Formats: sequence, structure tokens, C-alpha cells
Amino acid sequence: MRRICKAILSLTLGLLLGFFAAESGLARQDDQSKKSVSNDLQSVTMRRMKETTLSTNTVVPVEFSKSWLDDQPMPKGGDELQCLAEALYFEARGETVKGQFAVAEVILNRVESERFPSSACGVINQGTGKKYQCQFTYTCDGHKEIIAEPRAFERVSKVARAALDGMAPELTEGATHYHTTAVNPRWSRVYTKTAAIGDHIFYRHTWRTASN
Repeated sequence: MRRICKAILSLTLGLLLGFFAAESGLARQDDQSKKSVSNDLQSVTMRRMKETTLSTNTVVPVEFSKSWLDDQPMPKGGDELQCLAEALYFEARGETVKGQFAVAEVILNRVESERFPSSACGVINQGTGKKYQCQFTYTCDGHKEIIAEPRAFERVSKVARAALDGMAPELTEGATHYHTTAVNPRWSRVYTKTAAIGDHIFYRHTWRTASN
């Protein structure tokens, strides 16, 4: 009987020790599994952060200088870029870089206004076909538009690209009109003057509405 009791006791202790050993092994495996998952998540997170950093284009602050323009890549774009670049070439290529950005801003302010066409090309060519009745004189003065200064056109194209991309700070306080200091149009007496940059003076139209 004593032998049977010893055998039962030994068997019980063996089972208990095996159970605890198994539990301990499972716990270690579970900890290792958790650590592995954590490491995998951390690895994926770091990889995604690096990929995001590599894929994000760094915005280069605009400097109103020819040297800054010369450092910019050749601009790419469709009709809107071409129209805006041509307008800057014929309207403001002799202006300062800041003045060129200001002229571009006026054109894009018109694009945003409900009173003008909703594209740069539409704004620039508004009224074209009627001599001296267009919005931008070079489009209706009867002279052929020839780009004779490639370097100047390259620079204003870069101005146009930066303006379309919204890279430049606001310069004209919402101006929708401008004229050179060489002229004094009648409308300048009633519009609100907002800025004077280089050889151009900028104005915001004092639109009248049914409520006023």
C-alpha cells in the first residue's frame, strides 16, 4: 500500500512539474512572440516614416531674385503655365522679379473672382480679337507676339510655375488691376490702390453690388 501511495505521489508531482514547465515555456514563447510583433511594427513604422520623408518634396521659399530663379528647375506644365508665362513675358519681363510675381498674382486673383474667366488663359485672352479692347494689350495690339529673349522667358516661366503652385507670399492685397507708372487710366481714380511694386501700381476693384 505504501508503495502504491508513493507511486501516486510521484506521478502527481511529475504531472504538476510538467504542467508548470509547459506554462513557463508557453509564457516565454508568448513574450517572444509579443516582442517579435512589437519589433515588426516598429520596423514597419520606421520604414514608412523614411519612405514618407523621401517622397515629400521640400518647399523652397521664394526669393525675389534672378539668382533664385536661375537655381530653380525648368518648369513643366500645360496651357495654363504657357499662357501665364507669355503674359509675364510681354507685360513684365523688364520688371523686377517681385514685380513679375505681383503681376502673376493679379492674373490669378482674377481667376479666383467670379467676375472674370475661371482660367489663366481665359483671363489673359479676355476681349482678344477687338483691337485695344482686350484686358492685356499685347493680345490685341495688332503686333505678332515673338519671344526674342529666351533667357527672360525661361525666368518668367519659373515665376509662373511658382505662382501657380502657390509658392509666393501675397503681395498686392487682392489686386485685380494694375498699370505702369507711365500712364494714369481713369479707373485708377476710383479703384482702391493696394500696392506699388517696381514700375507697376496695383488696385483692387471697388465692385458695386445690388445691396450697396
